[in-house]
Amino acid sequence: MEYDIKEFDEIRPYEAHEMRQAFNDLLNDRQFSLVLKGFAPWLPKGVRNALLKLAFTGVKTPLDFQKRLMGPVVKWIIRKHTDGTTFEDELMPSDKSLRYTFLSNHRDIVLDSAFLDVLLIDAGYPTTVEIGIGDNLLIYPWIKRLVRMNKAFTVRRGLTAHEMMRSSQLMSRYIHYAVNEKHENIWIAQREGRAKDSSDHTQDAVLKMLAMGGAVKEINIVPLTISYEFDPCDYLKAQEFQQKRDNPAFKKSRQDDLDNMKTGIFGYKGRVHYHCGTPINQWVDELEGLPRNEYFAQLSKRIDKEIHRGYRLYPCNYIALDKLEGQQTYQKHYTQQDVERFEQYLQGQLDKINIPNKDEAFLRERILTMYANPVRNYLGAQ
Repeated sequence: MEYDIKEFDEIRPYEAHEMRQAFNDLLNDRQFSLVLKGFAPWLPKGVRNALLKLAFTGVKTPLDFQKRLMGPVVKWIIRKHTDGTTFEDELMPSDKSLRYTFLSNHRDIVLDSAFLDVLLIDAGYPTTVEIGIGDNLLIYPWIKRLVRMNKAFTVRRGLTAHEMMRSSQLMSRYIHYAVNEKHENIWIAQREGRAKDSSDHTQDAVLKMLAMGGAVKEINIVPLTISYEFDPCDYLKAQEFQQKRDNPAFKKSRQDDLDNMKTGIFGYKGRVHYHCGTPINQWVDELEGLPRNEYFAQLSKRIDKEIHRGYRLYPCNYIALDKLEGQQTYQKHYTQQDVERFEQYLQGQLDKINIPNKDEAFLRERILTMYANPVRNYLGAQ
């Protein structure tokens, strides 16, 4: 397929020749300087910038930027805010020269792809992933600049139907171009936004978007499952459930999005596991000949099964399901110590919620459901 790469200018990540200027613009951004000051308030601005410039020495491409600057930051987050990350990819083809579109459930706004980058490099893959980020999260110019340096392309939100069609076509063409011409991996969520109840299901619309730019087989889709032992944003999601219950017109503010991003990055996550399912090219031909809508419905269903089969389940998941059902069906998967630890964790998360007419029973049920649903989906996929 022929591509005019200029058509992607409004959404693509930075190219190598643009990195130096983007970095200089970042250092000169007042809001970015304030963010840096928050990390090291004892360092004068000139010293902070000098250290960043030193770290940036030799960085020529977005991949260099990820390895040199972002990789150490992500590994620090893993050490500080998780009990370790693990990666399973034995179901993937052994040829690591292939590029993939990782179609994933969505646990964290920032870290889903960032953890994957580190895990891919540590597993011996030659490159990381380009990612789609909604422009609703690019609140400040420095955020947009930073994510474009970090191999992100822009997903436009809040469009009219006509604008959405054009935007989807452009993004799909870009993904096909990135995989087949740039030889980049892609990470994209299976749905718009995170599943607030942690019941992960692929939206047909996402697959239809991916097919606008060419056949789905061309982009080597791999279902990817991300499993967190603890979701640091669980109480924020539960809070949003009550806010929408009490006021159907409730909408999150920009500050809410920032709070979710900050909590997701710096909150405790316990153990984190990534599992790559069977690449769909090994079975997608079985669906050929189905009517279009049925084809995408079956494709979504099969991808969901791969994602659900890949869950790494933890004691808290089984405890939550037993508590919801008032039984001890899965008690072989946990100890009394696990129960006490989860109860303490759950109460600590509920205590963080401060909203009018706080309905603790409802909020508790919502959080338990978030932890129980992966078990339900895993069992349904067997």
